[in-house]
Order: sequence, then C-alpha cells, then structure tokens
Amino acid sequence: MSSRQRTYSWNSLDQELALWAQDGRVLPLWWRDDDATAPSKALTQLANLSNTFGLPVHLAVIPKLATNALADTLDTAFVPVVHGWSHDSHAPYDQKKAEFGDHRPTSVTLHEAQAGLARLTELFGDRLQPMFVPPWNRIGPDVTAALGALGYRAVSTFTPRNTQWAAPGLHQINTHLDVIDWRGSRSLADPQGLIDQLTRQLGDRRAGAADATEPYGILTHHLVHDPAIWDFTEELIERLLAGPAKPWRFSTTAPNSTLLNARTVS
Repeated sequence: MSSRQRTYSWNSLDQELALWAQDGRVLPLWWRDDDATAPSKALTQLANLSNTFGLPVHLAVIPKLATNALADTLDTAFVPVVHGWSHDSHAPYDQKKAEFGDHRPTSVTLHEAQAGLARLTELFGDRLQPMFVPPWNRIGPDVTAALGALGYRAVSTFTPRNTQWAAPGLHQINTHLDVIDWRGSRSLADPQGLIDQLTRQLGDRRAGAADATEPYGILTHHLVHDPAIWDFTEELIERLLAGPAKPWRFSTTAPNSTLLNARTVS
C-alpha cells in the first residue's frame, strides 16, 4: 500500500458497508479490464493483484490485435472476453466514439462481432467466455438484439443496468466505477468523487432504487495505469472484500450467482 499523502476519506463508504453488513447483504463484485492485446509488465502487475485478492479479472481482449503470445502466457487469474473487433471508432467526428453503434450496416458490425468471437475462441479455447464488451461501452440496439444468435451470452457496458436481459438469452452485466479521469489528467479520477459515487450506488441498491442482483463492476485499463491508479484500485478492492463483497466471475450456467471464496490478504 502506498504511503503517499491521502487527501480523501473512506468514511462514507465504510458507513454504507456497515449498513450492508448489519442487514446481512452480499455484494457480488466483479472486475473488468479493457484493451488487452499482448503480454506486458502492466498485465503481470494486474495478474498479481488479482491473485492477491482471489478476484478474477475479466480481460476484454481486442480480437484483431490479440497476439498468440497473449494466449500462450495469460495468467489463470484472467477470464478472457471479447472487446469488439479492432477498437476503431466509426462514428462521425462530432459524435462520441463507437465501434458497434448504428453508424454502419448492421450486417457489417455483426460480421465483426462474429469474427471477434471466432478469433478469440481460436486463441483461448474453453477459457474464453462469450461476453461482448463494445469499445467505449457503446452499442447499437440492433447489434445487441442479434448477439445471442452469434453465440454470445452476455453484453457488458457501463452504468447500472435497467434490465437483467439485454435481449433474449443475453445477460446485461455492466461495470459501474471507472477509476480513470479520461477527460482530464488521464490519471486517477478524483478519489473522493469515486468513493462518493460508489457509496451512492450501494445506497441505491440497499434502498431498492437499483438492481441489487447485478454484480458490481470495477472498470480498469491496465495499459494506462500509473502508481496512483494502482494504489487506489488496490485499496478499493481490499476494503470491499473486507466487507460485504464477494468475488464473482461470469459463468454461462449461472451468470448471476457465481460467487467465489475470497482469499485472506495479509
């Protein structure tokens, strides 16, 4: 744990976690990390942190750019999932970036989604899980509706879900807390803001204002992490697992109930 001076407080989250514990609630906790293509020092650091906590990382791999070396060396801490196709935006310059939005014929985007699943199945075999993670967390409704027919069983974007099913046979399993300040420093987002956001989201679940059965997702991007991001992510996960959170991983047989035993962290 870093000894750098802290300018934020975990008190609000600790109080919310205490209420969860008082009610006997369990928070399924999952971890998604995006943009993997090849082995790296950052990926090794991510694996070490995952193994420390016994919390699997659902690694969103870019199919077109994925290397054989990634498949050959990938730590068992990771659960490979499909991250679009090439991670190229096809949105007009004045719109938010999207690879699988409604900017191209659906037949083209579905062909790429199918190619992504095939490519990563070739690389990872049974280790690959049929979850589709659209780059920039944006996806057109026509694409979503057809993913199940391609063999996908889940789609993951960002923000609390409105429904468990994105389409027939297709689970919606989102992430909820992105620790990076993408529009500013590209380092750690305001830590107090992150803590307050998490506290509000857990409070909404406890009050019945949000889906309490959806696994709570931490979103990271290992390739751009600096020490501040690594340190905060580590402390965040440690605090959650010391409370009501239990590690969760995607399973096609029980996608909302696959809880794992957390490891004791010294």
